[in-house]
Amino acid sequence: MPALDTNALRAERLARLRAAMARHQVDAFIVPSADPHLSEYLPGRWKGREWLSGFTGSVGTFIATKDFAGVWTDGRYYTQAEQELAGTDIQLMKIPAAASLLHIDWLANALEAGQTVAIDARVLGLAVARLLGDALQARGIALRTDIDLLDDVWSDRPGLPADAVFEHAAPFAVATRADKLHATRNAMAKLGAERHFISTLDDIAYLFNLRGADVSYNPVFVSHALVEPGRATLFVADGKVDAALRTRLEQDGVRVAAYDQAASALAALPAGSSLLLDPRRVTAGMRAAVPDGVRVVEAINPTTFAKSRKLDAEMDHVRATMEQDGAALCEFFSWLEPRLADPRRTPLTEVDIDTHITAARARRPHFVSPSFGTIAGFNANGAIMHYRATEEAHAVIEGDGLLLIDSGGQYLGGTTDITRVVPVGEPTAAHKRDFTLVLKGMINLSVARFPRGTKGPMLDALARAPIWAAGIDYGHGTGHGVGYFLNVHEGPQVISPAALPEPHTAIEPGMITSNEPGIYRPGHWGIRIENLILARVVDTTEFGEFLGFETLTLCPIDTRCIDLSLMRGDEVAWLNAYHREVRARLLPLVDGTARDWLELRTREI
Repeated sequence: MPALDTNALRAERLARLRAAMARHQVDAFIVPSADPHLSEYLPGRWKGREWLSGFTGSVGTFIATKDFAGVWTDGRYYTQAEQELAGTDIQLMKIPAAASLLHIDWLANALEAGQTVAIDARVLGLAVARLLGDALQARGIALRTDIDLLDDVWSDRPGLPADAVFEHAAPFAVATRADKLHATRNAMAKLGAERHFISTLDDIAYLFNLRGADVSYNPVFVSHALVEPGRATLFVADGKVDAALRTRLEQDGVRVAAYDQAASALAALPAGSSLLLDPRRVTAGMRAAVPDGVRVVEAINPTTFAKSRKLDAEMDHVRATMEQDGAALCEFFSWLEPRLADPRRTPLTEVDIDTHITAARARRPHFVSPSFGTIAGFNANGAIMHYRATEEAHAVIEGDGLLLIDSGGQYLGGTTDITRVVPVGEPTAAHKRDFTLVLKGMINLSVARFPRGTKGPMLDALARAPIWAAGIDYGHGTGHGVGYFLNVHEGPQVISPAALPEPHTAIEPGMITSNEPGIYRPGHWGIRIENLILARVVDTTEFGEFLGFETLTLCPIDTRCIDLSLMRGDEVAWLNAYHREVRARLLPLVDGTARDWLELRTREI
């Protein structure tokens, strides 16, 4: 569709929304990037912010008033948002980080006492709801959470996803459902709670050893769960759990109920009972359903901690998965590099990269799907941190420059996420300088040693130090948790300057985290080098346990982009040792041109 028609459509949708606001006497309407489970990536039904604004990033808050419309998003998406909002009356409102609540301050200052803000409580996080309510109340502004104006204006709004739920079975499911429920109840008891309500989809998938396909790239399914002393209830749409699976769940004390009965189940809790809720992982709508006579205990979901600390047997599967993923990448790069070097070739596009890298992974055992939409950005597009090439808008890969490829796979035995940068033609001295600075930052974090209990945000500066020393910075976090055949982004750990170093962000043994510093020069190029790393106990002294990282990702780092004059001897030694391990573990899994490419790209420097 031409840009003019797209912008006209957005203007028409915004006009319909404002008409609905006028009917309901609402002065400002908020559409967060959220669903009833506070997911990062959303099923189609809850992509209201994207439907209204056209902005497709995974983080953003849309606000409309009678004479203003804007999208608040962070530095990862500034360039993308500028492009996608161009030609509209919707303003880009820049925030420092995804967790920023500057839109609340804006509302409190932009509206007057007596006016009304509306947001659907079913997609409003409880912790944010409290901050929003307090800020507006202080200014005499009313907050309504009982209406969803999207239902008034979105006539063809998608329904609930209908894909079937399936079991994550042995040998890849290492702990049984019964064992996980027992551990969860023990954690509940320590917190003084008899019951526990869970809404986050990856927590539920982990707890019940179930997976689904309701969210693109994340093997989860739309559901809620209530864990009680003698049973657990899984609230899921009719038809998604077949009879055989339902029987196996019942054998483990899990009954299946309709998705829309979750709030009613909370409302029916007996007076005097106790309920564990995670205020950052449950909506204000669900909290409002809990009767006043129920004592609510607020703490992080025990499953959030449990799923982040992979078991030894799970890590064995992850290491095998990394080998298969690395072998797939050898096949892909051995196809890509000769194509890029052949002047007689038909030029490749960024879309071709996604097609071929996914096909290479699909030939590997236990592959399920990509773990996110492949980011293949050539030159200026590589500087758009979460860029996604489409058939309608993409670059042709020709001439000289850098190609950034960020991709990953979902396998039954683990989730992968890797970024590599390859030169197209001859890299310049400026390319090599930036690439080497990023590599130095990635190595710095890879070799870190730190006391157990160190908060993840405190490690971020290790990766940035060589980049900062050159007067450069990057606008995203350095590391996010990664699931086990689950979401490619998971908590509670995070390595980011934007995150508070709270107790729950501590790096613990068994956690898998990304290590992905970068440099982005808008309009020119982007560089990011990413491996996944596993936290392990590496030493115990009189000062306690010390952790370090095992690098899990197995794929060569392109040495053609390195300026060796900027590398210290220990950094060169680390890279050579890494390439020796990559070569040793992947050679048995590849042959032909893939084997030749692997041997070439892992030569010592």
